[in-house]
Amino acid sequence: MTTTRRRVEQQESAPAALPLEASKRLLKDYYAGKRLESPVGGFLELLALRPGPDGSAIAWFECSASSLRYELVIPKATRTEKKKIKDQLARGLDPDCPRHGPGYRLTRAGRDLVCSLCGISYGKG
Repeated sequence: MTTTRRRVEQQESAPAALPLEASKRLLKDYYAGKRLESPVGGFLELLALRPGPDGSAIAWFECSASSLRYELVIPKATRTEKKKIKDQLARGLDPDCPRHGPGYRLTRAGRDLVCSLCGISYGKG
């Protein structure tokens, strides 16, 4: 019981990640798999990717130069993206992530089709 209490206390006392502004250029570079530059120098290394409650996702990064942690909110799927996935399923194809492009297949997580690289759910499979 004390170890559980310590874990909760550590999580509550852990510093929050600094927000990164989700600009179109930053998101485009992330989807393309490019190295993201840190605001303080160095590069950002992906630590974790978690789905958000509203269909978006949150990516946590650590700066290679300063060890500061940053978070980037990845916007939820648009209607156009969901329709593209639905059309691919109707044709009997394995759908690709509309943001990462051809070759990046969506995976099933329960009943959802999710991109493992951006953490976004694109609909029911």
